[in-house]
Amino acid sequence: MQIATFLVAICGCCSTGARAQQSPAISIDLAQALSRAQSNEPAFAAASAANRVAALDRTIARNALLPSAIYHNQILYTQPNGATNQAGSAGTQSAPRFIANNAVHEYASQGIVSETIGLQQLTAVSRASAAAAVATAELEIARRGLVAAVVGLFYGSLAADRKLTVAERAAAEAASFTTLAQQREAAREGAHADVVKAQLQQQQRDRDLVDARLQSQRSRLELAVLLFPDPRTPYSLETPPSTPLATRDEVDAAATRANPELQSALASLRASSLDVRAARASYLPDLGLNFAYGIDAEHFATRGPQQVENLGYSASATLDIPIWDWLNTQHRIKQAEILRDTAKVSLSATQRRLIAQLDESYAEAAAAHDQLQSLDLSVTTAADSLRLTRLRYMAGEATALEIVDAQNSLTTAEIAREDGTVRYQAALASLQILTGTLS
Repeated sequence: MQIATFLVAICGCCSTGARAQQSPAISIDLAQALSRAQSNEPAFAAASAANRVAALDRTIARNALLPSAIYHNQILYTQPNGATNQAGSAGTQSAPRFIANNAVHEYASQGIVSETIGLQQLTAVSRASAAAAVATAELEIARRGLVAAVVGLFYGSLAADRKLTVAERAAAEAASFTTLAQQREAAREGAHADVVKAQLQQQQRDRDLVDARLQSQRSRLELAVLLFPDPRTPYSLETPPSTPLATRDEVDAAATRANPELQSALASLRASSLDVRAARASYLPDLGLNFAYGIDAEHFATRGPQQVENLGYSASATLDIPIWDWLNTQHRIKQAEILRDTAKVSLSATQRRLIAQLDESYAEAAAAHDQLQSLDLSVTTAADSLRLTRLRYMAGEATALEIVDAQNSLTTAEIAREDGTVRYQAALASLQILTGTLS
């Protein structure tokens, strides 16, 4: 039975894969890729859940400042001791054996409102708000980390597809040169060594084509894991429009205004400072207020025997003043101060790291941007060189080695151009992620 179930599951997976392969390809742009990844990535989902939980913690801490109300009901029976007493009622009744209890039969049904006022409760609200700010910043950090991963995979997949196109062109060019060399050998215009050289080149280009096709498939699968429930889903990528590089002043302003790591460090420092204040609040008393309305009598009724009124209210206020706790409060204050000082160091390190990342990312993006035009020119020059060298070879003025060298130069230039494009897009995306301009 288990084997049959297993075979049915396998057949189901195979049919699902077949349907995925037969379905039309989905066109995905960068914005759609980012949106899909946010719905499927577990680390981002965990950060989002932590942010929502922190927001609810803030609400809980704020509501703790408000009075709480409960409806208290209790029935109490105590064994009588044989004597009688009055216990607040008219007439006499059996006295309970336990002096803490008021009557043999005691019924309590009261609405109770209580409130505790103290510096610790007030600080808890501010502490919860700071923790919520940290969670919000951490969510933004997780989002930007996911954006960085998706952008890298997106442009890496585009580059792999383009390199596959380059490999296909290079393989076709090598095959064409092999045919040309064989034709010249048959016409006794070229040596057999040219054919051998051309065949070796063609074999290498065929192997390169297989590797490029494998790399393209691998890149697409890695991206599809973040985008689709089934990574075998066919899709195509839309090339984003070229984005100009912002000025350094614009980058600095955006990074200072919207950097989540800096915001997280600031919120963590504020939370640590509030922890110090909360620890010091243990030196101060808390005021407790309590109000109860209902009955607490030996009869479950609003009126007892002889129409004695059972329904009423009571109120109390308590003020507990701390005197001595074996220096535990002082030690907790010291612990909070140590953590606060650590948060200050973390904030300083975050600020320094932000400055370094800005310089590094902007320099990388600027260098990659400046090289794009040179890489395009190299491809154009290499293509023209191959064309001219092929014409010279057909005229008997160039060797097979020159053809192979020209082919290699063009292929290298095309691959370098794709690598340069990915380098610039990745550096630009890293800079945009750092400044919060890519969402």
